[in-house]
Amino acid sequence: MSLARTLSTVCPVQAASLAEQVMLVDRGDNIIGSASKQDAHLMENIRSTGMLHRAFSVFLFNTRNELLVQQRSSEKITFPDLYTISCCSLPLATLANERDPVSGIKEAAVRRMRHELGITEVQVGDITLLTRIIYFGGSCGTWGEHELDHVLLVRKDVEVGGNPDEVRTVRYMGRRELEEAMRDKEGFPVTPWFRIISESMLFKWWESLERGTLEGDDVIHEFSFPG
Repeated sequence: MSLARTLSTVCPVQAASLAEQVMLVDRGDNIIGSASKQDAHLMENIRSTGMLHRAFSVFLFNTRNELLVQQRSSEKITFPDLYTISCCSLPLATLANERDPVSGIKEAAVRRMRHELGITEVQVGDITLLTRIIYFGGSCGTWGEHELDHVLLVRKDVEVGGNPDEVRTVRYMGRRELEEAMRDKEGFPVTPWFRIISESMLFKWWESLERGTLEGDDVIHEFSFPG
């Protein structure tokens, strides 16, 4: 299917977001340029140039140590209807307060939690960087992901809504409940970055969170796309 035909099937809200400018980075997380969200997610560009963009994933726990999990909207261009981390998105190159690799990522996370989930209680000071990962994967023949993803933690009780253009459903899950769900790949399909982080790091972090001993690292971990 041609790109023009593919874009003709995208809902207006998601189509408009494709013009947003995101940050291109090298493998050390240094900004080297910018690109539209559309260009950054085209598999043709990713495969031909190795285009890598900065992103973030927020793991939001309540004070009972349950994780907020969302199911992506059917309207999402990449990985529609799959279950994923509490909030996953991109800082914007056009917003000066989002360009810093530490505070900027947190500012972007606050903005997107409000937009996607109606969460107003989380502030920059509530957010902790756990680690960073690089991963690559295709959603379909046209679209894909190649991200340097900042993995963030929030532990706070919040009121959660849901923007239907972004989110289909939300729910809190306990550690054992999610471990069991992740084994059911057909009944609980998840985004590749959720699976990568879950299988490599999440449940160890979760146990440390419950013990009050959770600490992050300053490593950029590289992963291949899970089959």
